[in-house]
Amino acid sequence: MRYRLTQSARVLGTAALAAAAAVSVTAAAAPGAAAHGTGAPGTGAHGAWRAPATTTPIKHVIVIIGENHSFDNVFATYQPPRGQRIWNLLSEGIVTKNGQPGPDYREAEQLTASDTKTYSLTPKITGMYKTLPRPDTTYVSSACDGQPQNSPDKRFPADLPAGPYQITRYVPYDDSHLEYARYGQCEFYGAYVGDPIHRFYQMYQQTMGYHSRLYTWAINTAGDDNGAIPPQPIHQGSVQMGFYNMAEGDAPILRDLAQHYAISDNYHQAVQGGTGANHIALGTGYAASYQDAAGKAVSPPKGEIDNPNPKPGTNNNYTQDGYGSSAAPDTGGSYSECADPSQPGVGAIDSFLAKLPYTVMRNCQPGRYYLLNNYNAGYNLNGTVNTQPYTVPPQKTGYVTIGSELSAHHITWGYYGQGYNNGNPTSQYCGICDPMQYSASIMTNPALRKNVQHGYADFLRDAAAGTLPAVTFLKPGDDDGHPGYSALAAFEDFTAQSIAAVQANPKLWRSTAIFVTFDESGGYYDSGYIQPVSFFGDGPRVPMIVVSPYVKRDFIDHTYTDHVSLLKFIEANWKLAPLTRYSEDNLPNATPGVYVPKDRPAIGNLMTMFDFRHPDFATTALPVRATPAHSAAAPGIRTSQR
Repeated sequence: MRYRLTQSARVLGTAALAAAAAVSVTAAAAPGAAAHGTGAPGTGAHGAWRAPATTTPIKHVIVIIGENHSFDNVFATYQPPRGQRIWNLLSEGIVTKNGQPGPDYREAEQLTASDTKTYSLTPKITGMYKTLPRPDTTYVSSACDGQPQNSPDKRFPADLPAGPYQITRYVPYDDSHLEYARYGQCEFYGAYVGDPIHRFYQMYQQTMGYHSRLYTWAINTAGDDNGAIPPQPIHQGSVQMGFYNMAEGDAPILRDLAQHYAISDNYHQAVQGGTGANHIALGTGYAASYQDAAGKAVSPPKGEIDNPNPKPGTNNNYTQDGYGSSAAPDTGGSYSECADPSQPGVGAIDSFLAKLPYTVMRNCQPGRYYLLNNYNAGYNLNGTVNTQPYTVPPQKTGYVTIGSELSAHHITWGYYGQGYNNGNPTSQYCGICDPMQYSASIMTNPALRKNVQHGYADFLRDAAAGTLPAVTFLKPGDDDGHPGYSALAAFEDFTAQSIAAVQANPKLWRSTAIFVTFDESGGYYDSGYIQPVSFFGDGPRVPMIVVSPYVKRDFIDHTYTDHVSLLKFIEANWKLAPLTRYSEDNLPNATPGVYVPKDRPAIGNLMTMFDFRHPDFATTALPVRATPAHSAAAPGIRTSQR
């Protein structure tokens, strides 16, 4: 959940995260060249550089991470190839191909509830919404929707049905915004809509108690005002229940990729909540924690400890969750000591997990307060300590990244972030999205720190030259698709341009797997199964598309996976061990092709999406829309809203 300033210049960024898996295919079968780039290369017997051996033909992994869309928000009406199936709003009978309520719409209709004493995943149900309120504009620029910020969005009717609704029935997917030109220039073409709240305790409450039927109630009561008395107005409405309609032409680039390559309809965010924690999980299989300058686990300031218990006299309005004033330090409830069930919110989740028919991974360490929402990374890109408010301390203990592990095995890697700007990051750069930027072992080592000092122009150049590292994390800037300041169409364009850069180099393309996903669901409704694997998550499904000559073409994989599955793919491909004894890449592989793993908890390694014996080196031409000319700098973004 990030709130970003848009700029007059379009910048691209990269922060994505690794992969993981296990398969027995010999590297000898792999065409392609040795990987070069930043980091320590492998050295042959005569001093020549060579790429470390892999278990598959994949010599280059690229992870592209968009922002804040659930699987159903994007693929709600995607129709599978003949003979295959998919789990989405259309297949579940919740909606029809034309976006109208389907025969089983009632399964997704939203409930109302009451919780006045202690945070609960199963509050007392008080009724159902007859109709949903209008979605709110939140912080969308008036140049993109023609309306004031934080107001009901009048492009939508006041009597929306009580469940999922099609966004593009009311807002064109390729909106040009010309009718709002009097307010200025919108940065991208596309449907700009409000930003749903997407935080840890809110998302747990939305998804776990009543089969995802508290999405609207939880957000419109909990808020994120960090304890304001009286509670601040909550500008949400039904923004969380919208979806796009591929059956009517929405998201055409993502649809084309799905039809030509492979997708998963059972891939999940690894942590309930927002951007920061999920990017950290992508790079560590774990979480960041509060610690002192020596790396000792200590309690954070009282004002930074999350407390989702209702304020006195309110219905579910959280006591301390969100961000206070940037001028007042230590006022942003985002940490929890999850090993202690007496801590606010923790007991309710522990009680829920204890009732499951299996035992989840217990990886909360006593005395550690873990970061559950968005704080800035502990270091600046130049290696100095970040002293801004809402910043997690430098991670010196209990924090091991895939970057460190790759470097230790002489496997090259790099983080490419749009907006890096040669070391002078613009507001487009996502400072919370690189899991390596939190790590003391990387950011205080100049040789390792160079791996995170790349922009999007560097990615395009390295792809053309064939010098991308073995593992690349690629993070967009404002064109990451994040609701509020971006549009899904903008992320499609970024993705198409990035894939085209790889496919334009035949030698690189022949040894590459590109994973396209979203960091988290953004608070959007999703109908899919969620498997709790630990206190931290999993959370709702997000899209996962794999683009490679070696994927099963036009294939939908149902194997249960999440962001840590990317780590498992990398580890299996380069024969690496799990990062730590408590990281979630220790989980066993899930039952192939099955929505609910036979033995839980388990997550797949994404190898089930590949067929290494029958590669197809053909490429796919993807359309890229023009970017509007910019007449002035656009609005802005804060860490708090990612």
